[in-house]
This record gives sequence, structure tokens and C-alpha cells, in this order.
Amino acid sequence: MWIPTEHEKYGVVLASFRGTVQHGLPLEIGDTVQILEKCEGWYRGFILKNPNVKGIFPCSYIHLKNAVVKNKGQFETVIPVEDSVITEMTSTLREWGAMWKQLYVKNEGDLFHRLWHVMNEILDLRRQVLVGHLTHDRMKDVKQHITARLDWGNEQLCLDLVPRREFSMVDPDEISVTELYRLMEHRHRKKETATPASTHHLFVHVKSLMSANLGEELEVFFHIYDGRENRPLSERFFVRLSKNGLPKWPEKTERQCTLFVDLGSSDLRKDVYIVVHIIRIGRMGAGEKKNTCSVQYRRPFGCAVVSIADLLTADSKDDHLLKVYACNTEIEWYQIHENIIKKANSRYNLSGSNTGLAVALQLLHGDMDQLRREYMGLFTRGVCITKKLGFSDIIMPGEMRNDLYMTLEKGEFEKGGKSVARNVEITVNVLDADGQILKGYVAAGSGEPGADEYHSLVLYHNNSPRWAEQIKLPIPVDMFRGSHVRFEFRHCSTKDKGEKKLFGYSFVPLMQEDGRTLPDGTHELIIHKCDENTSLADCSRYLKLPYSKANLPTNSLTLKGNKESFWITSFLCSTKLTQNGDMLDLLKWRAHPERINDSLSKLKEIDGSEIVKFLQDTLDTLFGILDESSQRYSLKVFDSLVHIINLLQDSKFQHFKPVMDTYIESHFAGALSYRDLIKVLKWYVDRIVEAEHQDHIQQVLKASDYIFKYIIQSRRLFSLATGGQNEEEFRACILELFMSIRFFLSQESKGISPVTQTQAVFLRTFPAIYSELLKFFTVRDVAGFVRETLASLPTVVQADSPLEAVKLQCISKTVESQLYINPESRCILLPVVLRVLHTCLQEQRDLVMCARIFTTMLSLIKKEDNGTVEPAVSEEVELIVESLLEVLLKTILEISNRPQPAGPAMRLQFQDVTGEFVACLLALLRHMSDKHYQKLLQAFNSKDDLRDFLLHVFTVFRILIRPEMFPKDWTVMRLVTNNVIITTVLYLSDALRKNFLNDKFDYKVWDSYFYLSVIFINQPCLQLESFSPSKRKKILEKYGDMRVMMGCEIFSMWQNLGEHKLNFIPAMIGPFLEVTLVPQPDLRNVMIPIFHDMMDWEQRRSGNFKQVEAKLIDKLDSLMSEGKGDETYRELFNSIIPLFGPYPSLLKKIERETWRESGISLIATVTRLMERLLDYRDCMKLGEVDGKKIGCTVSLLNFYKTELNKEEMYIRYIHKLYDLHLKAQNYTEASYTLLLYDELLEWSDRPLREFLNYPMQSEWQRKEYLHLTIIQNFDRGKCWENGIILCRELADQYESYYDYRNLSKMRMMEASLYDKIMDQQRLEPEFFRVGFYGKKFPFFLRNKEFVCRGHDYERLEAFQQRMLNEFPHAIAMQHVNQPDQTIYQADAQYLQIYAVTPIPESQDVLQRDGVPDNIKSFYKFNHIWKFRYDRPFHKGTKDKENEFKSLWVERTTLTLVQSLPGISRWFEVEKRELVEVSPLENAIEVIENKNLQLRTLITQCQSRQMQNINPLTMCLNGVIDAAVNGGLARYQEAFFVKDYIMNHPEDGDKIGRLRELMFEQAHILEYGLAVHEKYVPQDMRPLHKKLVDQFHLMKSSLGIQEFPAYVRASPVPFTNGSPRTYRNSVPSIISPDAGRGVARRSYPAVNRYSSSSLSSQASNEVSNITGQSESSDEVFNMQPSPSTSSLSSNHSASPNVTSSAPSSARGSPQMAEKHKHSRENACLSPRERPVSAIFSNHLDPAQRAPAHQIGDTTLPRSDPNLSAPDKVRPTPSSWSLDSVKERAPSFSDNVSKPICPPIPPRPQHSASSAKNARSQSPGPMSRSPQKTAMPPFTPSPTECQSTSLVSNSPVLSGSYSSGISSLSRCSVSEASGTELPAGDHLSHPLPPPGPLPNSISSSSDEPIRRENKTPPPYSVYERNNPRRPVPLPHSLSIPPQTDPPALPPKPHQIRTGSMKLDGNADPRVPRPRPLPRKVSQL
Repeated sequence: MWIPTEHEKYGVVLASFRGTVQHGLPLEIGDTVQILEKCEGWYRGFILKNPNVKGIFPCSYIHLKNAVVKNKGQFETVIPVEDSVITEMTSTLREWGAMWKQLYVKNEGDLFHRLWHVMNEILDLRRQVLVGHLTHDRMKDVKQHITARLDWGNEQLCLDLVPRREFSMVDPDEISVTELYRLMEHRHRKKETATPASTHHLFVHVKSLMSANLGEELEVFFHIYDGRENRPLSERFFVRLSKNGLPKWPEKTERQCTLFVDLGSSDLRKDVYIVVHIIRIGRMGAGEKKNTCSVQYRRPFGCAVVSIADLLTADSKDDHLLKVYACNTEIEWYQIHENIIKKANSRYNLSGSNTGLAVALQLLHGDMDQLRREYMGLFTRGVCITKKLGFSDIIMPGEMRNDLYMTLEKGEFEKGGKSVARNVEITVNVLDADGQILKGYVAAGSGEPGADEYHSLVLYHNNSPRWAEQIKLPIPVDMFRGSHVRFEFRHCSTKDKGEKKLFGYSFVPLMQEDGRTLPDGTHELIIHKCDENTSLADCSRYLKLPYSKANLPTNSLTLKGNKESFWITSFLCSTKLTQNGDMLDLLKWRAHPERINDSLSKLKEIDGSEIVKFLQDTLDTLFGILDESSQRYSLKVFDSLVHIINLLQDSKFQHFKPVMDTYIESHFAGALSYRDLIKVLKWYVDRIVEAEHQDHIQQVLKASDYIFKYIIQSRRLFSLATGGQNEEEFRACILELFMSIRFFLSQESKGISPVTQTQAVFLRTFPAIYSELLKFFTVRDVAGFVRETLASLPTVVQADSPLEAVKLQCISKTVESQLYINPESRCILLPVVLRVLHTCLQEQRDLVMCARIFTTMLSLIKKEDNGTVEPAVSEEVELIVESLLEVLLKTILEISNRPQPAGPAMRLQFQDVTGEFVACLLALLRHMSDKHYQKLLQAFNSKDDLRDFLLHVFTVFRILIRPEMFPKDWTVMRLVTNNVIITTVLYLSDALRKNFLNDKFDYKVWDSYFYLSVIFINQPCLQLESFSPSKRKKILEKYGDMRVMMGCEIFSMWQNLGEHKLNFIPAMIGPFLEVTLVPQPDLRNVMIPIFHDMMDWEQRRSGNFKQVEAKLIDKLDSLMSEGKGDETYRELFNSIIPLFGPYPSLLKKIERETWRESGISLIATVTRLMERLLDYRDCMKLGEVDGKKIGCTVSLLNFYKTELNKEEMYIRYIHKLYDLHLKAQNYTEASYTLLLYDELLEWSDRPLREFLNYPMQSEWQRKEYLHLTIIQNFDRGKCWENGIILCRELADQYESYYDYRNLSKMRMMEASLYDKIMDQQRLEPEFFRVGFYGKKFPFFLRNKEFVCRGHDYERLEAFQQRMLNEFPHAIAMQHVNQPDQTIYQADAQYLQIYAVTPIPESQDVLQRDGVPDNIKSFYKFNHIWKFRYDRPFHKGTKDKENEFKSLWVERTTLTLVQSLPGISRWFEVEKRELVEVSPLENAIEVIENKNLQLRTLITQCQSRQMQNINPLTMCLNGVIDAAVNGGLARYQEAFFVKDYIMNHPEDGDKIGRLRELMFEQAHILEYGLAVHEKYVPQDMRPLHKKLVDQFHLMKSSLGIQEFPAYVRASPVPFTNGSPRTYRNSVPSIISPDAGRGVARRSYPAVNRYSSSSLSSQASNEVSNITGQSESSDEVFNMQPSPSTSSLSSNHSASPNVTSSAPSSARGSPQMAEKHKHSRENACLSPRERPVSAIFSNHLDPAQRAPAHQIGDTTLPRSDPNLSAPDKVRPTPSSWSLDSVKERAPSFSDNVSKPICPPIPPRPQHSASSAKNARSQSPGPMSRSPQKTAMPPFTPSPTECQSTSLVSNSPVLSGSYSSGISSLSRCSVSEASGTELPAGDHLSHPLPPPGPLPNSISSSSDEPIRRENKTPPPYSVYERNNPRRPVPLPHSLSIPPQTDPPALPPKPHQIRTGSMKLDGNADPRVPRPRPLPRKVSQL
């Protein structure tokens, strides 16, 4: 039976459990579990990290731990009973564990490894804590280490800062908010700025001395030297080196490492140095030979110096190689370091080029305890301590030191009968009073143990040696008396024996008879002479002698005449001995009572360090004097006591305050002293007002705290001794003293007077007296003293008076004192404190101190453990609220709105004071209860006051919610803040409802309330979804989801508004929309009805939701543009789609309303906008500008224009798109984009406001600026034709304003653009069709197909790769078939890409003769709406012998929503059309194209346009050789056989046409061979002969003996023009292997199709003609397949086939002008131009063959991906091949003598009339390009044309000569070889001069797409100016029913040649100037 557990509640899993039993709970080792029930060895419970899943598990797998259960029952919480640090460690390590793995995934290796080490370190420390074997101090250190590591890790992982007190986490509910803030701030400060250490230490480690001339042992001495004062700062560190230059004792690190301790911050200067002196031990001369002498001398070797400032930047122990210098003469040895520092180069030199001392130097910071912790290894390994000379900056009590330092300075010696100077060595000994040598008390320096004696260095032959050697004598204090130091002088001989002969000695006693030690300073000692045999063992003999020349007796003339002297400098550093006689006199006052007065007076002159050394003795002396002679010396003793007390205020001695405190408590015995102290103190206070000099009185008041301590302690001792006698007298004395104090405090004075300063001094020390008074008086009495004393201060004080600041400081200390903590005294002091605070806050001064006081006050208010509040505490809160709440709110508002100070320190203080006031406000609000709120709200006299208060509260709350209010990792503080805010808002909302509704409604207060609520809900710190599960759980347990609570409050308040809701529509739609973005279902359920309510009220008011809709859309867009683009906001945006989309609540509510339809429509609109905005946000997050970003922006742009009609948004996105294009260097697209804005403007003077980056200006100016920018971008994009149109428009404007200067510039710019058209080369772009299939694509791409304009030099593979890079998850489809529904609905991305061929819109320029290719190239690839793609296939059974019989072509035509190029590089396909081309039609197209190519090449060859004849040779060879090999014969076999003719009677005309073309080809070849023979070079003659022979074979294979009459009759020779096509002939197709242009005929089957590219199978047959050798099987294998490397690498045809019509053929001088005109009039339809351009051969444009290099050996026609019009745009030939019978004679009559044999004309019957063509055409009729009745015919290339089908030639030239209009060239253009700009034959062309043929007049009832469709929002209307009428935009224009008026022509020469034009048009009439085209549609 399962029994609930009582004690077994919490455990840790010891081993993993799989949970394979029924109801088993899987466990992982280390999981923590909460146990609910128990049954026979099994527990039932759950894992704490996943409490929702419960199950059973074995008891043996669980280690139980003690725990406390809260809320027993169903929702009980279990808290383990363990050290809080352990609990925090465990939870933190679990949280880190998950994040640590993520670091590895994110490739943050550095942090990953560092965190790993820290986690292991924490685990080790955790084990130490758990074991529990640590000492208390060690446990404290370990916990401190743990918390430091936890804080480091939390900071690195961007986790929250944890508030701690003594290493334990703090529960924010357990402490005051002000305390919490202080803890957080302290931890934040500690983390941010480390306090600079005041104590520093230098670590030195000697490594070695490197020198070439070693061989003797060395002594190395280090010390720190002050270069400014020229004195050493430290004692010496001494290291012995061996002969090799290495430490003599390498195993003893303490002998080679030292720590120079206690350096102050002032010592880290540039002029403080580390000085190294090196002494060698050996022979007298360094170069002496070895001899029998074994005596060793200490001789100078060298010196090194390094500045200590150089080490400040070094963090680690850097190795330094110090240069060693030697002095030039030994006389300078004593000051060699000074010379090096001063760089006196003449006095020293390098001791050797390779000599250097290797040492490690490192500066360490902090006190010694800190160093021992941080550098434990240093101290455990061993390091000697080198002390500072003298005490450190801070003297610590208890520090024991007794060091006497002596420096051997110099000596003066006589020669002593020698001819040369002596070599003097000094031996130093220390002897005690008995004359015994003290062993081990002579130290050369730290690092080596003390020796019995010290030998100085020897300076060679020097009677005035200067040694400057420092020694240390660490003699114990008890040995000082009677001891002396003896100096023995010996001469060191350099003879063989090397004797050291004693010749004198000196001595100096260490202590004088009166107890004073040897004074510091330099002493000149007497050298007593003696001989070498003198024994100095009996010191009593010489101690009676004088030792110093300073104290020689007057009668000792013999010693005075002694010239020999020895100088030493002594320095005592002792905590026990003194050199000061005055100090000794005072301490021994009883011995000399007469000196007491002098001693007390001199006390102030004694150094402070001497006084603190003997502090207790000095104080005993003073109070002893006071007890014995109080009347006589009371004032002097008092002053001395004041001096000593103030001495302890010095930072150097402040650590002796505890010494004095201990003295007062334990050693002070002056029971009667209090009377004298009170009397003297009152005497001083009474004199304050009258005294002129206040300095001494201020010193007295500064010491008043300790004086009161002495007074109170003295009275206590008296009471203990007497049983409490005279207590009333003592009270009276104290009261009188306070009366005097209050009197002097009440004195008012203007400005800063001495009295004011004295008042300030007393106020600073006053709070320190409270604790002493409390020892004798009750709490209430002392509180009364304090209250009255503070109240006595002058009330009116100047604002800048220092007294005010000091008064606040006094109150601050009062509030922090023990007195205030007591509730009894607090109720007395609180009103005083509140009054002062209120005044300061009102005047906004001393805010830092006010915040401090307020914080302390509030931290003392605490609730009881059961949550109740004591009445006294409640009253206290009420007082504070009443006095300070309003002024506190105003203060926070004031300081929040101030500009922040500039300096970092000031800024930090500014932030601190703001934070403290905020913490005070929160603490106060948290303490307020219902009763407090009621009293507060009832206290307002008027509604206005209450309104102002509420507005202040709501505004302050909004400030508190700001992210910058607290540092980002202060989540704990933010949650407490939010909890207080929501509690307060719940209280205040009642006041809002009661006081500001119905007729008292106040919009401002309600608006402020709603605004606060919205930003409260949207705070990042409340978005629980972004937190870890454990953090989320903690927050929910402690506070719940505060967003939902606030949302419910919003809903409740909204419902109370009633009809006032209309005031918040639509203003609150945006804010409430933000709330719905929060991904919290409960919150959204609350907010949905508000939206419904808003729509309902808006419907009632205005009958629609226009305002609601507009506001929704604006808000959605602004949320995007505010930069809320992180991942969190991405998810928040996603959440709104359910709100407006499938989310049931709002839709269900709307469906029940009367306004259902409009409501659902609104939701649909917003949903669509949301989808686009989400796509936009996603795309904008990508790193680079790519097609996805641009496409997404275009989608959004269109949506704003067409569906929402929001012009400002539309314009904003125009500019965003423009910027994207500029970044991507899409200059043409950028121009089209900016045109959208340009077209919204008019040429008017209407003023425009400042907008985006535009200044305030007139509409005309902005439009002018836009024009110029667009022209510049068109120029950069090489789209000069469009720029010219804008130039003209701008020029017209300048002309109308007579601005000739700018007009001139504009005309020059226009001219420059014309020059660029003619001079610069333009790259021909590729076009690619891209299909995006699958649900994973963004909305604007999903399941749509686009045509994209490729980048320069970009071929299919490169484009495909670019697309795959943009969509890395996409799968490339390897076929070109349309995908099925499974692909459309797949949860993936599929890309289908293949090249397509453009079908140019305008044919006029391309068909016109004489137009240069540079001009035509623009019209071939611009303004393209339609694209084509051909796919070959076999229908029926495939004839293996002849595949031509069944080879069909499937031709797909794609129509776009917008022409390319435009505002994007790609546009969506609007319509697909599919037609099939029969094998016969295919054959016709192949031969037509080949014929056209041959004509073009022959013409170019004749006109010498080709540099060489190779292209013609290759083309002829390809055709003739293929024909011989069966090329044309295959067509004969396929279509000329009887079976085919019988089975396909309807193809009779087509068969005739094919035969005609074959004959024509033979005729062209014959003529071509004739031309070839003329120009062929000699080395190619054999090839030519072979071609001629093969041609005869070909003719015979075709059965041609001679050409038919209709071929022979052609009177037009080649020399006068290119071959000319029939007017209504079959469409000319360009074969991929060469460019050919042939006119179309109106055959029934042909008329269904537009010009196409040939399929691979169709091209296979052509291969027989063109000389290609692919078999048919190979051809079929060339279909796109998955094996190809790219999507469809064969889709594009060769770029090498580019050709153009010969320019010379257009204007041959051998033909009469009128015949040229006649020839032009017979040209084909303007629509004869290429359509498909799929280029598979990926060559650079530079590698493309120019027009004259095109040959026959390009790509095989059999390639399935080749398109027909491959870059070659031949014009309709200039031959006279018109179908009108009567036209032929007119040509033959005017023919000049031909150079080459004439080519016969085509028979008349070969062209069928328009009427016949119309009757035969079974396909749909073509669409007219215009709505007007008589425009030039521009049939669609994808539909049936009864006449004038589009030519397939890629570069078509010729004029409109299809029977519609005939615009002749002007003679100017002929003569110049250039073409003037073409007429505007697009939007509204001129009416044709003659009637339309039947085929055109009845052609199509379906209007062209662009005219019938509302144009997209970016369609650009045509230019308009005062002198050039421009039609309205398409969206506004009404199709004209009458012909538009012709514009005046541009000036040009009128042709003189006369000829009849089609219709009635007169060719001499100059062609009218065309209207400018709409550039955005061009």
C-alpha cells in the first residue's frame, strides 16, 4: 500500500534507473527527486527539473537528504537543509552544464575550456565543504573562492547577478528593497571596478650573472633608491653568486628570492629605482695572476639600475637582463648608481659587452594577508622579506621591530709612513656590556643569515675612501643598553703575504645614559690609533675614551688635532626604543616635576610615531598628572589629550584607535577626571562665540567623541568606587554642557564665518557621542538631547552654506546609529529627520546624502516573521508616506530627466543616487498597506491634486521599467520592482475608477495608465519563455506570471470605460497589439475581446474600421523598423499570425456580428501584411544584400501601394529598396526604383516637408534632384537611352523657366549619353527562369516562378550556384517539366532553374536598316515582358533512319507581371502559354535561319565589315558539307515523299515553302561562293575549290540543274544590300549554330507560334546541313538529366553566334536612293525579332565573336536547350523579295551593274496574301498591342499572326514596312552612319499612313495584357512637360479613340529621293519626333 512519506522527502539519484517497470520513472545519476509516497522498497515521486512526470523508482537508488517542506499537501515545496553555498553551487553547476555544451556547439572554444576548468575547480571545493573537515577560517576562504568563481561564470554566461550576504544567497522578500539594492550595487561595483591597492610589494628573483671575465665569487646587493631625495628607501637584499655567476645555494630559494614589502603608492614613481651593487670576492686587482696569497678582498665589480615605473605595466614575472656598469675610477664607486641615473656617461662604462644580470621582477599589490592567499606557492616555497627603511605608511598596533641601520660612509686616513695610500678595510663587530661579541647580529642584508662581523669592501690606494655600505644590526631591545659597535681599520697589503694590518679603531655606544638611543643622522667618529699587535678584547679600556668628535671634552687637544676621522650614518627603526629626550622627560615626569609644564608643551612637537609607540604610557602619564595637579595642569593635560586624540585621526595612525579604546575600557583609572574634563570642555564651548581664533577650539570639538568616552568611563569608575554618589550633579553638568552647545549652535552668521565652521566641526563628531551617552542616560533622554540639539540649529541658512551639508551628514550618522535603531527613540527623532529630508528634496540639493539617509531609514522598517506589522511600524510608514512620498516621486522625475554628467565618476554617482531613490520608493510602497493607501488617497483636497499624483506615479513607474534603470544582470531587482509596481497599480486603479469615470472622465490619466500597463507587459525581464526552465519555475513560484495579472487588470479597466472607449480608438490599438505579440496564451485570451470591442465601437461610430485598420498596419510596420529584430521578437511576430489568422476567438466573435464581412476582410489584410513583414524581417537579418532581400522588399512595396494605398509607407520602402540596389550595384534597378517616387511628384512649387534624407524644399526642386540622381544611376547602369528621356524632360523644364545655364548642362549631358551609346560596349545579360516550390520558401516566393536578369558575365552554372547559396537548404530539380502537387505541398525547398530567351517588345528599331548594333543592343534586352523556352520531343513512332519525321518542338512562352529590367532583377511569371511546332515547320525555320545567316555574312564580307573571311568560309563549309552528307536530303526524304504529301494534304503550301527555301539556299550558296572566291586568301584556295566541287554534288543531290525562273529573275545584286525577305513570310528563326533571319510567311501551322529556338532533336537534322556529326541517339541523350552538373547547363545557346545586319548593305552607293527607299518599304513586320535566348556556352562577353566573326561551326542545333535567336539579330534582308508583283520591275529597272552575279528574285506565288493567310490560320488571333484602332501592328510572339510574325533574328534592323507604316530614314542618318532616336512607337504611336491589311484590322479581339490590366504600383507614367504632351499613367488613362496629335519632328534633313510608300504616306514628310517612353515600363 502506498503511504505518503513524512520525512523521506528529498534525495539524489545514486545510479541510473531505466524505468522499465510499469509506471517506472527513468532516472539519471545526479538527478534530484522529490518523494511523495513509499511502498515496500519503492518510492513514488518526480524529478525536480520535470515535476509534471511522476513515477516509481527503487529506494536503493536514492540517497536521502534532509529537507524542509513548505505548504504541505498537494502543492508542497521541498527545500534541502544544507549550506546555502552548496545549494547554490549545485543549481548553478546544473545550469552551467547545459550552457557549457552549447558553447561547444557554437565553437566558442576559449570560454568552453575556461568554464570547464572553473566547473572542475568548484566541484573540488564543493567536496571540501561537504566533507566538513575544514577549519573555520579555511571554510571562509573556500566559500569566498567558490562565490567568486560562481560570479565569474555567471558573468561570462550572461546570467543574473546573485545578491549575497556573507557568501549566502539572499531572499529578496526577507530583506528591505533598499538593502537588496545596496547588496546588488556592492556586488556590481566589486565586479566592475577593483579598488586600487594602497600597499605594493616588489618580488625579485636573481637568476644569474652573465659575464666573460668571471672566475671569482660575487655578492649582489639590491635596494630601492629614491632618485629625487638621493636616499635608499629599503634595506639591502644580499645574494651570493658562485664563480659561474649562478646562485651559490640554488636549492634554497629564500636566498635568491625576496619581497621588498610595504611600498606606498607614492613610491611607484619614475624616479624610484632598483639599484644593484655587485662586489667580487678575490684578489686586489681583477687581472692579477694567481699567487700563493690566499687572502680574499671584497672589491667593486659593477652596478645596475632599473626604474620601478617600468614594472607597472608588467603583470607577470618578466625576466629582465640588467646592464652592468663599472666606474672609471674607484673614487666614484659610492655614487656610481647616481651617475647612471643622471646618465653622467664620462664617469662609468659598461663592465663588458656581454655582462648582464638576469633577474625576474614583479610588482604585487595588496596587504600581506592577501598576498599569502593569492601567491601561496611563493610563500610555501620560501621567500625572504626585505623591509622598508622606517615604518610603512600605515603603522599597525602590535607591530614589533627593532632594527638599527648603519651606513659606512667615508674615512680620512693618514699615509702612516707609506709612500702610497692605504688599502683600508673595516671590520664591524657588535659587543655587549660585558665586551662579548654578539653572535649573528651583523647582517649585510636580508637573504643571508646574520654574521658575527662584517668586512667592508677595499678601495685600492685610497686614503679618503667612500664606501656607502649599509649594514643592519637587528639587536634585541634588552641587549641595547650597554652595547656598542666597534669598527676596526686594517691596511691590506698587496705583497705576497697579503697581510691585513690593524692600525686603528672606532666605536659608538648604542644607548646613552639617559636611556635615549643613538640619534639618527651622521656621526663623525674618532679613529683611535693602535698597532697590529694591540688586543681589543678588553673593551673597558677604550669605552672610557670619547667616541665622537661632536662630544669631545674641551681639554682633549690631542684628539682634536687628530686628522683621521670616520663617518657613519645611523637610522633606528624601533617600536620600543626612542631617541626623543622630550618623550623620555614626559614619561619620567615624577623624577623632574618642575619640567612637567615644558614636557606638556613640547608634546605637540614630538613625532606622532613616537607618541603612538608609547601611547598607553603617555596616557597614564597625562591622567596621572591630572589626578595629582588638576588645578594647575588641567588645561595643559586637556590640550595634550586633544592632541593625541586628533593624532589618531591621521590615516597613518588610525589603526591605533582600537588601542585607545582598549585603554579606556581596561587600563584607564582616572575616576575623578570627568569633572575636570567637563569643566574644561564647557569652558572652551562657552568661549566659541567670542573667540577670534577658532582653530584650537575646533581641534577640541573634533576630539569631543573620545573626550566623552573618557568622561563617561571616568564617571562609571567613580560610581563603582562610591556606589553611585553625585549622580544628579553629573547629570546637571552634562545638561549644562548641552545648554552651552545648543547656544553656540543656534548662532546665525552670514556666509562662511569661523563660528559656522566650528558648528560644522561639532556636528561631524556629535553622532559619535550618542553611544557614550546611552551608557548613562535612557534612550528617550538621549533622543531628547539629540532632537533639541539638532532643533537649535539656525532654520534659515544659505543654500551654499557648508553647514547644511554637515547637518545632513550628522542626521545620516544619527540614522545609522544605535540610538535610531531603537523604536522608542526613533519615534522621537523621525519627525526631525523627515523635516530636514523634505526640505532638501524640495530644493533638490544634497541628493546623495538624502538618498543615503532615506535608504537607512527604510531598511530599519521590518515586518514580523508572520507577516504582520506592528502598530508603531505602521505609524512610522504613515509618517514617511505623508511627508516624503510626493516629493520623492518628483525627485525621481527630476533626476531622471536631467542630462547625465560628463565625467565617469560623476555619472556613476548620478546613477547611484537614482538607483537609491528608486529603491527607497519601492521599499516604501512595499511597506504600504490598504490603510496607508486609503489615507493617502483621502488626503488629497481636490481631484486635480489626485490627478497630478497619479500621473506622477504612472510616469515614475514607466521610468522604473526602462531597461537602463538597472544593469542588465539585475533580474532579481527588476522582478521585485515589477512586483511592487503591479501591487501599487492594483490599489490605484480603484482610485482611477472612482474618481475619473463618467462625467469626471480624464483622458490623460487613463491614457497614462494604459500606456504603463502595456510597457509593463512587454518588458524583457517578464518574458518567461526566454528563460531556462529552472529560472522560469522559480519566478512563477515566487511571483506568478505578472503579465497575465496586468493583462486582466487592463481588461477590467477597459470594461469600465463604457462609451469613453471611443477616446482610445485608434490610439490604443498599437499598444494593445504589442501586448498580443507576447506569446502567452492566457494573456492573448484576455486581450482578444478588447480588439473585438474596439472594432465594434468603431463600427458604431463611423460604420467602418478604417482607423482600426490604418493603426494596425502602422503599428505592425513600426515594430519592424524599431529594430526589434532579434530571435525573441521573431517569435513574438510569429505569434500574431494565430491572433489574426486561424486563431478562433476573434474570428468567432466577428462572425456573429453584423459587420462580419468587413471584419474578416480586415483580418485577412492584416494577416497578409504580417506574412510579408515576417518575410521581410527574416530576409533583412541575412548578412549580405541578395535577391531575397530585394524580392521581399518589392513584395512589401507592392502590398502597401496596391492593397493598402499607404503612400508614406510606400515611399519609405521605395527608398529602402533603392538603398539595397545601390549596395548590390544594381544601378539600373535603383533608377527604376527611385522613379516610383519621382512619378508621384509634379513640376509644381508646392512646398514639401522634410522627409527621410530630403530637406524642406519645393516639389519642383525635389523632382529635379530625383531626376538628376536617376540619370546618374542610369548612366552607371549603362541604360543611357532611359537617361536621355529624363534629360529631355528636365531640359524642357529648364527651357520653360529660361534657365539656359542648366539647360546647356542638360543638353551636354544628353549629348554625352548619346556618345556613350555609340562608343561604349554593353554586356548582353542572360535571363533565367526560376521556380520556387515547396512550403519552406518565404511567402513571397512560395510555389511561384520568376524570370531573373543575370548579372554581368553570369552564366547558368554561376546563377544556379548563387541561388543555391542564397537558399542553402534548397534542392535543385534536374528537369524542366512543371512539378506536381507533391512538390508544391512538400515541406522542403525545390529550385527549378533554366535559361530563357527574351522576346523584345519593340521591333521598329531592330528591323530598321542602318541602325548600329550599339543602339539595337539596348532594345534587344530592355523592356522585355515575354520570354521563351523550347523543348524538343518525338511524337508518335520514331523513325531511326530519319528522325526529322517525328521531331516536334514544345514552345513555352512566359509573360511577366512587369517588364525587365525594372525595380527588381526578377519578376513573377503571370502567364504561361504552350504551343507545339510540327517537324515541317521546324525544318522551315531551320533553313530560313541558315539562309538569313548566309546572307548576312555574305553582305558583311562584301562591305568589308569582316576582318577576315573565316566566318563565311566556316558557314559555307558547314552548309555545303552537311548537304553533301545528306543534310537537305533528309528533309527531302521526310517531307517530299509521296506518302507524306498524301497523308498531310494541308501541308502542301508548307512543303512548297520548304522546297523554295532549299532552292533559295542553293542559290545563296552559289552567290556566296562567288563572293568567297573574290576575297579568299591564296592559302585557302584548295578549300574553296573543294567547296565548289561539293556544291555541285549538292546541287545534283537536290536535283537542281538550273534555278527556277522565280529564283533567277531576281534583279537585285548582293552588292546593293542584304537579301530581302517577303513582306508576309514565314517567321525567321535563328539557329543556334549561326544567326539567320528569314521573313515569315502566313502558313496555317506556322502562324500558331512565335519565333522559337530550335530543340535538340530539331537541331539534329540541322547538323546534317551544318556539318555537325552527332548521331541521333546522341542528340536524344542531350536532354537535361540529373547527371548534368548544373540544373540545365545546356539551356543556353552559344554566345558566339551574334550577328547584325550589314551596315554597308543598308546604304550601298551603287543603288539609286529611291530603290533603297523602295527596298525599305518592302521590309517585314516590326515584330520580326528574336524571342528566346538560352545560352549554354558560358563564355565571357569578351570571348563572344562579334557580328562579323560568326561562322557556321557554332553549337549544334541538336542541343535541346538551344534557343533560336541566339544573339544574332540580322535584319530582314535588303533584297528585293517583295510579294507584290508590280514591285519587282521597279527594282530591276533601277539596278546598276552588279559586281557579282545577280540572285534571282523569289516567285510571286511564294507569298500568300494577307487574306489567304487569315483564312488559313487555325490558331488564335494575335493580341493587338494597343487599344487604339490603328496603331502599328505589334503582334504577340506567342499567338497566331496572319501577317508579320516576329522575326527570330537576335539583331533585327529595318523600319516599319509591313504595310502598316513606313518611316523612312533620313539622309542625315544615312550620310553619318548613325540613327537618330527612334520614334515612340510604344504607348501612343502615330497613326499609320495607310489602311491596315485585313489580317491586322481583324487580327485580335483580345486587348494586349498591359493595357487591360491594372498596372503594378511601380508602373511609371510617361514624362510630361509644358511643350511635350505626355499621356496619363496607364492606371488613369482612357484608351484614346482618336489618333494622338503628332509631335513636331526633331530637326533633320528631309530625304530627296522620291518613291511611293505603302498607303498614302509621303516619304518626304519628316518623321515626327517620338513621345518619350515611360521609363519604368521601358
